Amino acid sequence: MDFVEVATHVLTSSDGPSGLLPARQQMALSLGWHIVLACFGVAFPTMIYVVHRRGIVRDDAVALALAKRWAKVSAVLFAIGAVSGTVLSFEMGLLWPGLMGRFGDVLGLPFAFEGLSFFVEAIFLGIYLYGWGRMPARRHLAMLIPMGVAGVVGTFCVVAVNAWMNNPTGFRLVEGEVTDVNPWRAMFNDGVWLQFAHMWVAAFMVVGFVVAGVYAAGMLRGRVDAHHRLGFTVPFAFATVAALVQPFIGHVLGLRIATTQPSKLAAFELATTTEQPAPLRLGGILVDGQVRGAIDIPRIGSLIARNSFDEPVPGLDSIPPGDRPPVNITHLAFQSMVGIGTLLAAAVAVYWIARWRRRDLTGHRWFLRGAVVAGPLAVLAMESGWIATEVGRQPWTVWQVLRTTDAASESAGLWWSYAGAVVVYVGMTIGAVVVLRSMARRWRAGEEDLPSPYGPGDSPVDQARSR
Repeated sequence: MDFVEVATHVLTSSDGPSGLLPARQQMALSLGWHIVLACFGVAFPTMIYVVHRRGIVRDDAVALALAKRWAKVSAVLFAIGAVSGTVLSFEMGLLWPGLMGRFGDVLGLPFAFEGLSFFVEAIFLGIYLYGWGRMPARRHLAMLIPMGVAGVVGTFCVVAVNAWMNNPTGFRLVEGEVTDVNPWRAMFNDGVWLQFAHMWVAAFMVVGFVVAGVYAAGMLRGRVDAHHRLGFTVPFAFATVAALVQPFIGHVLGLRIATTQPSKLAAFELATTTEQPAPLRLGGILVDGQVRGAIDIPRIGSLIARNSFDEPVPGLDSIPPGDRPPVNITHLAFQSMVGIGTLLAAAVAVYWIARWRRRDLTGHRWFLRGAVVAGPLAVLAMESGWIATEVGRQPWTVWQVLRTTDAASESAGLWWSYAGAVVVYVGMTIGAVVVLRSMARRWRAGEEDLPSPYGPGDSPVDQARSR
């Protein structure tokens, strides 16, 4: 079978309705793209607050200029995120009518709060942007607090919906009908706090490493000034804390999976049979029911999955064939997340140990190159984590309640919707790159006050001072 025949077979064959494959592809594209922007909504206001407060307390002009630039970048990312978020809100009903039509009453509350959080964040971002030189300094700084809280609350609400899919509660099914809806119980389900903590810390990892990587790239080009050093150090410090804390949160979250979703754990560990004690399998794939190419480390699988050296890890043989997730994708995504996370944690530990010993690694080009690469690696780790979570739950959209084949649309015309989404997201990506590069180029040329929509020009006070 040649490539064209294989591609045709993949696109036209499905175990479910004709809209299942395009719905999956479009949702993966939209969520995978939007989640990066959501990270900036969660973490960036806190980083801006730190440098802005430093500028006020220490009368640090470099810190204030950095806060002003980051705020304008945040505005651009927020505007693009508003478009992608709007697309997602339509996609939930368009692509998954079996989910929203049946469980809309259950999921309405977190979606409503997410919408309110979006407007609050937009309002205070606007006040903060246009408050430079127009408000008392500390009141202006305080505008970042509700802006940051709104970003966190909005993300919590979205994660709450996903956590509910993994831990459905807050309703009863009576003869196939959803009754006794308790939206608060659904929103604050048993898995929401750990899953949100995992995502919240991941946001600081992604934003911290990405922003630090931008300034590391500048330092590689010889821009070793106070602006670049502060721009690197603050986000890198946030990323450090997140990278060191994340493995512990992930471990606690993973301990629940053995009892709540054993099929996902079996796929994570590439366990074909129940093993006691279970090894840790590094790499490898499942071929014709046999594990190929894996490196086994005895007992460590039980320690990671069950917090014990001799507890069993359930195998795929204990799961009915029709309830097993795509094993290789789930396993490789999980190991990519863990491997990259471990690498980043080790890297930041080396940096701060060296700094404690009075060695500045930012003077070494190999370290700066590594810092640049850390940003994309952090994004890849987060995306891999979501792939492991979502693919590992299959074939269920709502765990043990609603199968994905029953949730998806039956319209084959969704391929046109998917094509349109690709065009939109490619266009937004190009637009974001062009705008941000233009802003950076003008800043390097000495233009601090860029015109709208990137931020306000000089206030009347500033204009009077310049005369």
